[in-house]
Amino acid sequence: MTPSSTSSPSPAEGTAARTRGAQTRAAVLACGALAVDIHAIARRRDWSVDVHPLPALLHNRPERIAPAIGEALAGLRSRYDVIAVAYGDCGSYGAIDALLSGGDVHRLAAENCYELFAREEVRAALQEEPGTYFLTDFLARTFEHTVVRELGLDRHPELRDMYFGNYMRIVWLAQRPTPATRAAAERAAARVGLPLCEVHVGTGELERELERLLSPAAGAPDRM
Repeated sequence: MTPSSTSSPSPAEGTAARTRGAQTRAAVLACGALAVDIHAIARRRDWSVDVHPLPALLHNRPERIAPAIGEALAGLRSRYDVIAVAYGDCGSYGAIDALLSGGDVHRLAAENCYELFAREEVRAALQEEPGTYFLTDFLARTFEHTVVRELGLDRHPELRDMYFGNYMRIVWLAQRPTPATRAAAERAAARVGLPLCEVHVGTGELERELERLLSPAAGAPDRM
């Protein structure tokens, strides 16, 4: 796992969350780190979509993401008319694209989840300070598990400089900046000894990508 990976088990893993309405059968095969946001968007937009999360900890081993997607799709294709894959490339080096090539299932148009929430903000932050480590809400809330424990920093704090020595700051890409998530982001920054900056980004970019992939399923207007 690279320190900027977004990964952790989703509370919804192993379940499918159905929203209201039923016409075209539509599903999103989602990274567990995005599943909660996707479900919230679908509920707010009143889309009829089932959200099937894969374990977010797959980001620790990106070479396993495409095989996991392939296995999940094999079980979903007969049940749905439209399936969207809520992953970027996510360090797979084209393996996800190769898996989906030539078919009717497509992924999100992004390299990683940070782009889905804040494409321009990420570019601007890296231009200002190349040594920027990014947190999403999900990563902030799960930092102790997904980063500290997964990298062994709880057992070997001397590894801090190996993983974070080249970072100068943490930028929290806040989708829903609640006091609890802000406190979690502050704890994460303090844990690795870096200053924290907050940038409010919302979930608009992710919503637009989902709309593109699901249209006209789930009653979303066709923008493809």
